[in-house]
Amino acid sequence: MTQDLSKQSNRLQDGGRIDRSKPLTFTYNGKQYKGFEGDTLASALLANGVDIVGRSFKYSRPRGIVAAGAEEPNAIMQIGSTEATQIPNVRATQQSLYNGLVASTTNGWPNVDTDLMSWVGKIGGKMMPPGFYYKTFMYPKSMWETYESYIRKAAGLGRAPKENDPDIYDKMNQHCDVLIVGAGPAGLMAALTAARAGARVIIADEQNEFGGSLLSSTETLNGKPAAEWIAEVVEELSGFDDVLMLPNSQVNGYHDHNFLTIQQRCTDQFADRAPNGQIAQRLHRVRAKWVILATGAHERPLVYGNNDLPGCMVANAVSTYINRYGVAPGKDLVLMTSNDNAYRTALDWHDAGRNVVAIVDSRKNPQGTFVAAARERGISILVSSGVIEAHGSKRVTGVSIASLNEAGDGIVGSVVKMMADTVATSGGWSPVIHLSCHTGARPVWNDDILGFTPGATVQKQLTAGAINGAFSTVQVLEEGLSAACDALAHLGLDKPDVALPEADVIEEGKAMALFHIPHTKPTSKAPKQFVDYQNDVTAAGIELACREGFESIEHVKRYTAMGFGTDQGKLGNINGMAIAAKMLKQTIPETGTTIFRPNYTPVTFGAIAGRDCGELFDPKRYTAMHAWHVERGAKFEDVGQWKRAWYYPQDNETMQDSLNRECLATRESVGILDASTLGKIDIQGKDAREFLGRVYTNAWAKLAVGKCRYGLMCGEDGMVFDDGVTSCLAENHFLMTTTTGGAARVLSWLEIYHQTEWPEMEVYFTSVTDHWSTMTISGPNSRKLLEKITDFDVSKENFAYMDWKAMTVAGGIPARVFRISFTGELSFEINVQANYGLHVWKTLFEHGKEFNLTPYGTETMHILRAEKGFIIAGQDTDGSVHPFDLGMPWAVSMQKPFSFIGKRGMQREDCVRADRKQLVGLKTIDPNVVLPEGAQGVLDPKAPIPMSMVGHVTSSYWSANLKRSVAMGFVKGGLEKMGEKVFYPLADGRVIEAEICSPVFLDPKGERQNV
Repeated sequence: MTQDLSKQSNRLQDGGRIDRSKPLTFTYNGKQYKGFEGDTLASALLANGVDIVGRSFKYSRPRGIVAAGAEEPNAIMQIGSTEATQIPNVRATQQSLYNGLVASTTNGWPNVDTDLMSWVGKIGGKMMPPGFYYKTFMYPKSMWETYESYIRKAAGLGRAPKENDPDIYDKMNQHCDVLIVGAGPAGLMAALTAARAGARVIIADEQNEFGGSLLSSTETLNGKPAAEWIAEVVEELSGFDDVLMLPNSQVNGYHDHNFLTIQQRCTDQFADRAPNGQIAQRLHRVRAKWVILATGAHERPLVYGNNDLPGCMVANAVSTYINRYGVAPGKDLVLMTSNDNAYRTALDWHDAGRNVVAIVDSRKNPQGTFVAAARERGISILVSSGVIEAHGSKRVTGVSIASLNEAGDGIVGSVVKMMADTVATSGGWSPVIHLSCHTGARPVWNDDILGFTPGATVQKQLTAGAINGAFSTVQVLEEGLSAACDALAHLGLDKPDVALPEADVIEEGKAMALFHIPHTKPTSKAPKQFVDYQNDVTAAGIELACREGFESIEHVKRYTAMGFGTDQGKLGNINGMAIAAKMLKQTIPETGTTIFRPNYTPVTFGAIAGRDCGELFDPKRYTAMHAWHVERGAKFEDVGQWKRAWYYPQDNETMQDSLNRECLATRESVGILDASTLGKIDIQGKDAREFLGRVYTNAWAKLAVGKCRYGLMCGEDGMVFDDGVTSCLAENHFLMTTTTGGAARVLSWLEIYHQTEWPEMEVYFTSVTDHWSTMTISGPNSRKLLEKITDFDVSKENFAYMDWKAMTVAGGIPARVFRISFTGELSFEINVQANYGLHVWKTLFEHGKEFNLTPYGTETMHILRAEKGFIIAGQDTDGSVHPFDLGMPWAVSMQKPFSFIGKRGMQREDCVRADRKQLVGLKTIDPNVVLPEGAQGVLDPKAPIPMSMVGHVTSSYWSANLKRSVAMGFVKGGLEKMGEKVFYPLADGRVIEAEICSPVFLDPKGERQNV
């Protein structure tokens, strides 16, 4: 459908910062509308007379635009012209208008104007008090899944796209001397001062242009419109090489050590999809020496009956739409205020040619510059009064006004009704303290401004402007200059020559502490008085929560949902706290405030991920021999991020046929495994040996150069999480190997303990996994094969088990060769620089033909190690077993001078129980039957269900060498149950009987690996 595109019923003929020579067409809920360059989606909707922009969360009441910035709770839109470009939950007040923009509301059925769910709110609203879902949907228990499907359908805002996002996102690390958050008058003054002093400056602001509150003000600076001063400052700042200006950039998180995150919207403010090669959004990760918070303040609405009707707005937002966007969102205005500042809105409305029905001031005798100006214009001012109720259905049509007592908490006169289509209210200003809270600072209540200001902080942080409760332009500019000078002094930079611009001097009277307007009826029976628009939290709901025993404001918040959702209580929190404080008969400081956490506004997953998606998020890693494996028809499995050869089928072999062939060839002659993926961590430093002793369970003090040792790593709870062999390369130099999938975690774990527990130790860790190609040759002919490619003496006498040697192989390639075995056979691990890996691999095959050298994959490796009873961390361990459970007490040294990680954990009472699950071998009574991994064991297969489980199978295979199945698993007290039977009932009705035995099925004396 297409409307008359030239008709914008609320657009003023002139004024604003929009460009009327550049009309734009956009689509909202399937209808086309007109706007101008410089509009936001919200201002364009208001210009076109669109009243309803959403439906409320619980009651499905019609909601209109309330504010003009990040604090907007209602105008939450779905943006995107295609399925792939859908973006949910975009504030219309923060979305710049562009040609072709497609937007829709996120709720309302069949449409937002006629929502049938609203009847549920009208009829059943009284049955949905705070916490009703806790009390209502518990019974009968069997109905919960039915309830849940409807609740989920009714709840939520927007939808995620069903197709891949076509845009590119990015992340960037930044460093600066001063990061200034907010580019209003305080922020611009601070940035100009710091820039002239030669500091490296970043200034970020959420709006699409710098200027903050001055963009919607009629004030003058230096006798000229404020916009001219803004333009001059921005032009000068753009000339500094060390100044980075970030408009359209929301500082969303403030973290320890002055680390802040900034979401910059690069192109999605101007196009549905980023032009080719351009970034849609960028996440700046900034480390700043000093931070200046110049985040301003949000105007606080007053709470009164039906204050959620479209047409009810905060006063400053009305001025913003008039002065910045050339939009007057109505014809007849009633302004209700408890302070002088809001009088600007009535003046702006009047000067725009609209009718000011009345200014309703809760104070007895308001005085000040703006009050005098209103009187000069002949605007009616009703003092000691309040709007107690708005009237209308889908738009305000009138208001009820009553005289208030001096405290503002009771009605003392008759009620008067007036006709109006717009109600603007102001209960004062709430400093935007959110970022200051992110690092743990507690806000402090200030009675002078009736708001919370930032508390003490350990960060190198300064604040300036309205965040401190300085609301006049003169004060704001002074604080911006002062904060910058303080930062420069700390940085050791001289104060530059900067003059404050001359600003208008405004006299304002004292504001009244007023949050909730009384009604002729009790709060619980009056028309709904909304505190949190987005979550349908009412004054009555907060009072009920207090009556039900919720006294902590954090509990009130969670019980009522106040401050939840995308707006995080930016408009409603102070009002809600005041209502709770009154009910609890205490002051607002005694009641306190909730603490804000990142993020300040929603951040897209794209910005968080940046380019770390697809293969850059989870890259496929290949060894130097990968192409060879592919040519030989190998099947692969993913281990960590590595593509590892799983097995090598020949001709029409089944997988089991391939495994049988590979196992037999290795045990009978020689097999070769690409082991390059094993984690390798180079460890150096004079304290390296001591560090190893603390992170491994066994002793390392006496490991000689040239020797290798197997070790277990445990968490603080004493449970095994990785294992591997570490070799001594030099007195203070070691090479640690880990499991393939555990390498990154182990490296991180080592760094964490070094940096947090033992920072005094001189030890350094470097991942060298990718530096080396590793090929393991195993089997009785492995020594003969190695002798073919090296001149080094690899005899048993010169090269013993658990030794490593440096030698050259395959024509002079430097190599480290380790005589260690994961198969139980005579084995050599040959490590060469990765670029030589394929050459050495091929050389081995050239010389290995006479020995029938056979490549084997990870599955054969698993079978060979299981025949020997060797564990695989993560398969035979699950985070709940310690070394003694594994039958490996020999790998634990309790006599080390310094404790090791996990020592105390594995000595806990639960860890020394005799009936703990312990690792044992399992031989099926029928040797041809292979136990399924994960099968649960019982001692009595005829016991009634639910049976008492005594353990489970962790590893199970068919062994071609033993011509039977072999398995390992856990059995309660299993080490004392050798020879006893255990049964494994399966889902198909079968019960497999097995005998508990040693997990070492082959060569129990280890003779094969010691030849």
